[in-house]
Amino acid sequence: MMRINYQKELEKLISFHESRGETPSVLLHSCCAPCSSYVLEYLSQYFQITVLYYNPNIYPQEEYAHRVEEQRRFIQEFPMAHPAGFIEGRYDTKRFYEMAKGLEAEPEGGARCEKCYRLRLREAAEYAKRLGMDYFTTTLSISPLKDAEKLNEIGRRLADEYGVAYLYSDFKKKNGYLRSTQISKAYGMYRQDYCGCIFSLKERRARQRGDL
Repeated sequence: MMRINYQKELEKLISFHESRGETPSVLLHSCCAPCSSYVLEYLSQYFQITVLYYNPNIYPQEEYAHRVEEQRRFIQEFPMAHPAGFIEGRYDTKRFYEMAKGLEAEPEGGARCEKCYRLRLREAAEYAKRLGMDYFTTTLSISPLKDAEKLNEIGRRLADEYGVAYLYSDFKKKNGYLRSTQISKAYGMYRQDYCGCIFSLKERRARQRGDL
């Protein structure tokens, strides 16, 4: 089965809207400020963005507070062709732990992570529908550790369910991840060393000890 080049699909869509003189709206789920940096730089040239920071997976609460403030700060400081709005979603950790039940021992990138992507993207789709946005998408595909194919498939299914178009993407393409590290450094941004949840933190510590 031929893999879809999501970057090319995004470029086609951008060209279509540019030819019509349109600046569509997009609800952008952000997993963290560093990952959002290049995505905002790129998409803000062509879209009116509202960033949704919805990450109930993050542990502990102090880490969550630190990350959300970094996101807020970056949006305020970073110059964009079309300034982005910001929404902080609910920090409903109970919802995350209920979702993860029975999958606690899954390795990073496994079934638990896929369910977590679905949880956060569903919230983005709900916000996009409520706000009357043209599209919704996520910064998650910028990470070399995240499967863009899987993320876009989840987005497609949710788009069908909610009636809001999903903005297909693979933001790691065209050196997107490298650019995100450059912007993060330029803005003195806090870059976490684990994905966010208690399970990824435990796995990270086990690797540091040499247990994995």
